[in-house]
Amino acid sequence: MAKDWNPASWRSKAIEQVPLYPDPNALAETEKRLATFPPLVFAGEARKLKRALGEVAEGRAFLLQGGDCAESFAEHGADNIRDFFRAFLQMAVVLTFAASSPVVKVGRIAGQFAKPRSSGSETKNGVTLPSYRGDIINGIEFEEASRIPNPERQEMAYRQSAATLNLLRAFAQGGYANLDNVHQWMLGFVSGSPQAERYGELADRISETMAFMRAIGIDSETHPSLRETDFFTSHEALLLGYEQALTRVDSTSGEWYATSGHMIWIGDRTRQIDNAHVEYCRGIRNPLGLKCGPSLAPDDLLRLIDILNPQNEAGRLTLIGRFGHEKVGDHLPALIRAVEREGRKVVWSCDPMHGNTITVNDYKTRPFDRILKEVETFFEVHRAEGTHAGGIHVEMTGKDVTECTGGGARPVLAEDLSDRYHTHCDPRLNADQALELSFLVAERIKKEHETRAPKSVVNF
Repeated sequence: MAKDWNPASWRSKAIEQVPLYPDPNALAETEKRLATFPPLVFAGEARKLKRALGEVAEGRAFLLQGGDCAESFAEHGADNIRDFFRAFLQMAVVLTFAASSPVVKVGRIAGQFAKPRSSGSETKNGVTLPSYRGDIINGIEFEEASRIPNPERQEMAYRQSAATLNLLRAFAQGGYANLDNVHQWMLGFVSGSPQAERYGELADRISETMAFMRAIGIDSETHPSLRETDFFTSHEALLLGYEQALTRVDSTSGEWYATSGHMIWIGDRTRQIDNAHVEYCRGIRNPLGLKCGPSLAPDDLLRLIDILNPQNEAGRLTLIGRFGHEKVGDHLPALIRAVEREGRKVVWSCDPMHGNTITVNDYKTRPFDRILKEVETFFEVHRAEGTHAGGIHVEMTGKDVTECTGGGARPVLAEDLSDRYHTHCDPRLNADQALELSFLVAERIKKEHETRAPKSVVNF
């Protein structure tokens, strides 16, 4: 266990992005009840993810991390979860087959309820109320009663996460992810787009390969890896009282794990070295993510790495850059050089969403060309530095939303934003845009492989 650490030691530290609950006793009672609830995930699953991310850190695999900006209570349903999973599987199979690279699949789901905000309040028509901080804390409706932080929402978030995880596990292990179903993963509204045609061609190649394998006696019944896939969950560890309540000792190792999700990350607004979020995360044994923005200096990054991954374990720490398309080329190289100079083992991932948010027609949006530009520059920088561009971290959905402008032969225009703008917080890629991004990334991985020796056998 980390020195001088316990699951509550973060409470003695300064903290950012914390909601102000009007009734501390009600909050304490909620956290006490949560501490008796069953874990959402298990230590062995978190260790399995860490091993898979270790392969990414060593340049032998690629990380696909994506999902909702902020999950909502109102949109929780089997169809929404299924459509997200279908879109995610499409992205993963494109990266796996087209780029000949194993893909580690991590969703922003089953726990991504809390959101950091740039301001603690917002004003409309002369009325000022607390900011919406995610359904686990308060409501999105601009009403005084809705915006008051309510601890009972934590139990609602727990139960929704449990139900979501139950369905995801069924999809991943119960046959839905069978490669024989690769054609069935296409969402209806994507049909007819250039991405659908490219995906159809790739799916045909996979089906031909599967037919050949069956002919020589290899099928999904005898080889479970053809009909099942590993799928992990992740979220930002923002609401530390909730995280503490779900922090448990693993009976097999005696180590502490956050059982709210397989991987948790520290945001760019809460990565202060001496503050509560870093203190909490340093003591748990889950794989960790760290958002890295333009204000992060190389020396501070190294100090954070020493705190969060003192044993220099491959797969323990994923550095998620979120610079913006105009800044990534200026800031990423110095961070890479510092990490390489000190021999630190990390996964490098690109979040091309959060640094590219603009406002158009009073809607927050992210232009698709800026998202692509940041991803392209991310790969170019790593190629120049001789390091492994290890993953992407995107906000996306399986729904036919109009939240990010641009993309493909049927781009979302500025005037389209109001049509299907459903996000509770930040704009997300729809399935068509997400699939286009996956083809671009697959092409970039191919180029990366041109300068690297062949790695391990591909497993979906």
